[in-house]
Amino acid sequence: MKVIIVGTSHGGFEAVKTVLETYPEAEIKLFEQGATVSFLSCGIELYLEGVVKDINQLHYATKESYEGKGVDVYVRHDVNGLDTKNKTVHVTDLDSGKSFFETYDKLILTPGAKPVDLPIKGNDLENLFFLRGRDWAAKTKAKIDDKEVKNVVVIGSGYIGIEVVEAFTKAGKSVTVIDVFDRVLNTYLDKEFTDILQTELEKNGVTVKTNETVTELVGQAGKVVKVVTDKGEYPADLVVEAAGVRPNTAWLKEALKLSPKGDILVDEYQQTSAPDVFAAGDACVVKYSPNDAHQYIALATNARRQGVVAAKNLLKAAVKFQAVSGTSGLRLFDYYFATSGVKDVSAKNSGIKTDSVFISELYRPAFMEENEKVYLKLNYEVGSNRIVGGQLLSKHDITPAINTISLAILKKVTIQELAFADFFFQPEFDQQWNYLNSVAKAAVKQVEESK
Repeated sequence: MKVIIVGTSHGGFEAVKTVLETYPEAEIKLFEQGATVSFLSCGIELYLEGVVKDINQLHYATKESYEGKGVDVYVRHDVNGLDTKNKTVHVTDLDSGKSFFETYDKLILTPGAKPVDLPIKGNDLENLFFLRGRDWAAKTKAKIDDKEVKNVVVIGSGYIGIEVVEAFTKAGKSVTVIDVFDRVLNTYLDKEFTDILQTELEKNGVTVKTNETVTELVGQAGKVVKVVTDKGEYPADLVVEAAGVRPNTAWLKEALKLSPKGDILVDEYQQTSAPDVFAAGDACVVKYSPNDAHQYIALATNARRQGVVAAKNLLKAAVKFQAVSGTSGLRLFDYYFATSGVKDVSAKNSGIKTDSVFISELYRPAFMEENEKVYLKLNYEVGSNRIVGGQLLSKHDITPAINTISLAILKKVTIQELAFADFFFQPEFDQQWNYLNSVAKAAVKQVEESK
């Protein structure tokens, strides 16, 4: 069996690993557009901040390690065409410019996503950066260490944008973050949390400009010097666009069924609309646990699971992809936060009638000298009282608790069940009622008082 795998990040890495384990006799050909394989983009902030010293540490594998396992690796090769009838992919060698067709018995596509390139005047200027992959990480690190770069403007305040903001701020740069939405991290957290985080940004010297649309980048001698919005102008020696990503699937629109937004449509076995063609990662939809609908949620955790499921099902439909809740977490200066499932900001689009409750309390008994406030929010379905979402934030790292919320969403746990769930107590770790019990108890009380 000849298996072609396109892409070597999270989904591709798991696909290769699983094919090697499950089908040891298979012939594997791995194609990567970049010069290296299996780069961990999630570790870029740690590299920018100097926690990770060597960029080579941010790789799961190398071309040589794959080849040592019998994988035929093609770096700097762009797969840009698919003929599902004749079971071939069209490949271009980016170094020589030559193209060729490669046949497959089974194909696993993990082409990932591309950063959104804003269609504005000046987007061809030098010192306009994106943060996606090893090459951009290396270029960005060089700018962090460049003393001539004093003013940095980041467009977009999602996870990538916020990570860039923090890294450049810690490096002593003057940083402005601009977002078209009314709040930072607008799609990830509700207002109770983003208010705290925006204050934290400003406390650390970051200029936050929300409800502003970038209209132009102004340059001198071919280099960007200023960012213009509908409300102001901001000096910039470097601009980082972090306005979101889109699936890298334009080359597949004639070969496979895609969503209106370009996501590859897959079934629960990661099978695409074409026989013997599977897909995984940031180019695909995933099944969303709160409402069992398909959504686009570009997370490494989703890509990993999809890569395994795709590979397991090459010969027969054996393993189903388990629904996810978009569970994620991050640190921003002194705060840790995490989220899973439906939020107030996304409840309307979920198709679920929800209510929510927000609490804050100390994470340990008041007599403990070292203590921090924790902030938690729970979203639940009106009527059934099943948990459909949760958010949490604190200067103390309680982010692992979001995994409990994620499992509760998947298993349709109710607020009543979580309120009395069995969590351990020790003053060093939590209160007599764990904060998850507390937020669920607050939800129960809210329901009872509404009757």
